[in-house]
Order: sequence, then structure tokens, then C-alpha cells
Amino acid sequence: MAIPVKLEVFEGPLDLLLHLIDKNKVDIYDIPIVEITNQYMEYIRNMQEADLNVMSEFLLMAATLLDIKCRMLLPKEVNEDGEEEDPRQELVEQLLQYKMYKYMAYELRDRQVEAEFILYRNEPIPQEIQDYVEPVDLGALLDGLTLAKLHKVFKEVMKRQENKIDPVRSKFGKIEKEEVPLQLRLAYVQDYARKYRLFSFRQLLMEQKSKTHVVVTFLAILELMKDGTIHVTQDETCGEIMIQSLLE
Repeated sequence: MAIPVKLEVFEGPLDLLLHLIDKNKVDIYDIPIVEITNQYMEYIRNMQEADLNVMSEFLLMAATLLDIKCRMLLPKEVNEDGEEEDPRQELVEQLLQYKMYKYMAYELRDRQVEAEFILYRNEPIPQEIQDYVEPVDLGALLDGLTLAKLHKVFKEVMKRQENKIDPVRSKFGKIEKEEVPLQLRLAYVQDYARKYRLFSFRQLLMEQKSKTHVVVTFLAILELMKDGTIHVTQDETCGEIMIQSLLE
């Protein structure tokens, strides 16, 4: 027989379920689903809530409880490992997680309340004392200082600076970006074609200064082939690529 329950407004269905579990002093890992469901449905029937969004959350949980209640009446399901599955397991995990966050919220609220009673006072040190700077006696500071001591200090400082330098990386040269404009390479290949008329692709690339020159020269060859300025042939597979100038 369900116990009549008169409850205040709760933050959500999980909050209501936790209240019912605490009220009935039952183990959260072994919820008497029939009794809790009956009390939950009693609360739903007595609910005076105009917000349909809030009401829908409670109704959804009611449907979940009724589903669990029905599954509890059926033979227990067995998972792949041969263990019996508890229809309440997922609900228990949700309740435990919600309970943890709820207690954490209480702890943060208590700390906030305690923090309101903590007051800090300004530093009692007068501004004149804070601005005071002890005078430096240069005579006492330089007493006993000689050129030999200065030279020793200088050598120690320079040695520390040398130790900070990587003996390997410091010898690396500076890498700078090499700019090879395509227009200049086009003009270069055209002049080369006029001069030699018929030449090999290998011969042209062997005369380039760097990899960047090779790449841009190759692009220039493709551009001149598209324009019909030069004609490229290869008599056999993997054979020599010959370039013929069509310039007058």
C-alpha cells in the first residue's frame, strides 16, 4: 500500500526520487520500484504546475518508472557474459550522479556563505615607510675593489654567456628563403632555347644552381609547352627527354 505523500516543489524528477528514497530509508542500490513508483505517481497526480516543460520532465520519469516496474515483473534478461541484468541499474547510476552534484552544490553554497563573513583590512604600514629606500653607501660597497677583482668578475660573466651558446647549433648557417620568379625563368628558358634550338631536359636542369631553380625551371617548361613555344619528345620509355625550340 502506497504511503500518501505531500511534497514541496522539487528541482526535477531525480530530486523527487532522491527524496522518496531518503524518506522511505531504502537502499539506493536496491530500490523497491513498486512502492517508489506508486508514491511518485501520487505526487504527479497532486502536482499543480503550470509550466508544461517542467511537467513533461516528471511525466517522462513516470513513464521510465512504469517501464522498469513492468520489466521487473518479467523474467530477468541475461547479458552476453551470462549475468542477469537489473532494469534499475541505469536509474541508479543517474541518481548517484545527481546526488554527487547536488552535494557538491551544497558544499559550494556553504563556502560562499562562509566567505561573506571574511573581511580583510588594509595594510597598517604607512605610505611613508613603504616608499622608503635605504641609501647605498658607495664607499662601503666598493671597499677593497681592485682591477684584478673586476677582471675576474668580467671573465666569470663572459664564461656564463659562452656556456649558454649551443656549440653545435651556433655554427649553423642562416637559412634564407630563395626567391626565383617564374617570369625570369620563362625568359631564361626562351633564351636557352633560341641558343641551342635542340637540347635535352637533363642538360637544361644540370645547369641550374639550386633545387628551387630546378623546380621553377620545370614549371617554366610546362608553361612554354602549353603556349606552343617549345616541343617536347621522348622516343622510348625512360629515354632522354628532348626539347625543341619553335621560336623564330
